[in-house]
Amino acid sequence: MDLAGAEAGAEARIGLLLALRAKGLRDTDVLRAFETVARSRFVPRRYVDLAYADLALPIACGQSTLAPSVMATMIIALDVRPEHRVLEIGAGSGYGTAILARLAAEVVSVERFRSLAIEARARLEAQGVANASVHHADGRRGLPDRGPFDRILVEAAFDSFPQALAAQLAPTGRLVGVERGPDGSWLVRYGRATMREWEREAIAPLALAPLMSGTAAAL
Repeated sequence: MDLAGAEAGAEARIGLLLALRAKGLRDTDVLRAFETVARSRFVPRRYVDLAYADLALPIACGQSTLAPSVMATMIIALDVRPEHRVLEIGAGSGYGTAILARLAAEVVSVERFRSLAIEARARLEAQGVANASVHHADGRRGLPDRGPFDRILVEAAFDSFPQALAAQLAPTGRLVGVERGPDGSWLVRYGRATMREWEREAIAPLALAPLMSGTAAAL
């Protein structure tokens, strides 16, 4: 990349950070992660010019990346610490995985489409992300053999409490995702009240595509 291109990329990243701040997002660790991970490396080439716009962008298999402000809101709600192991449901392009990897000790990501999982792994490797792995598996089931996890991020919507995923949480763990119910779709956070009971906190209205079951090679 020439100097002009590098300057334009830096300006675009600053513009994205300003857009996130304008939406009330203030967590400095999360914002720093968005600043240091190049979204342009995780979107299809034809959408590179829109990489730093606060927009969801199409990727392969009929899927899309989350808009950066949506992703940031979910990650802030997750409250990731440097010592945490994080399970991400929905690797997609690998962009969210790379962001989480800046914040956590380890990220284990699940993607139901084999082709997306392969591409996400390649992007993460090319960007030198060594503390994240992407697995082709059913997101509704998670990866029980790799748990427990301190945090679980579900980048999709579910209609009822995801018991199979929550069972993979450490005793003080948290799960964040979007829950659809009679009062609409809400970003929610679950944590253990006791070993048998869960506390649910509704954070903000948010709509995402539904969490699908099963696996596929490609769409």
